[in-house]
Amino acid sequence: MLITFIRAIILYILVLVVMRIMGKREIGQLQPFELAISIMIADLASIPMTETGIPLTRGIIPILGLLIMHLLISLLNLKSIKAREIVCGKPRILIYRGKIEEKALIKERFTISELQERLRQNNVNNIGDVEYAILETSGEVTVVLKPNKRTTTPEDFNITPDYEGLAYDLVIDGKVMYDNLNKIGRNYTWLKNQVEKFKMSPEEALLVTIDGKSQIFCQKKEKQF
Repeated sequence: MLITFIRAIILYILVLVVMRIMGKREIGQLQPFELAISIMIADLASIPMTETGIPLTRGIIPILGLLIMHLLISLLNLKSIKAREIVCGKPRILIYRGKIEEKALIKERFTISELQERLRQNNVNNIGDVEYAILETSGEVTVVLKPNKRTTTPEDFNITPDYEGLAYDLVIDGKVMYDNLNKIGRNYTWLKNQVEKFKMSPEEALLVTIDGKSQIFCQKKEKQF
């Protein structure tokens, strides 16, 4: 039992490291070759995890081999457009200038109902509002609405909004984020002075953030009983 437990931990750490090296894509954004490798890694890890009679290396070596294959294919995709088209495929236009491309739907084995479902997932209820719909290589559908159906932006009214910048976490659960303090050119003394305005110390804060307009949000941790 203990051996199985230890083997499971070792393989879990290995798979976690391998998936971390492979990148940060969400499952729905994986390319076909990435999805295939992910499934194979999970399968390879499960066998030696439960079968103690199988050497651990029988799972580790193939997993590392798949990682190398993934890195090589990813590098090839970066270097060659042709290779990228072969491995990942090409985006296909499903709706072109407001017209449904029936041949494209047939080639991608896409039904009208599936297309409408994907449009609804993009908050589009009326297919007549769509100028372009593109099936990406990841399986996601990108929707471009007709000009008169698009959400207005400040630019449409010749308005230039103030720069908002990026919000930074300065304290999380009482722990000071010194890296973020350095990024905004501040130090602990400044943070302490700011947080004391909320009648607490940084160590007592549940969360402290600062946005691009230097506005600070601060919330105190609740007392633990």
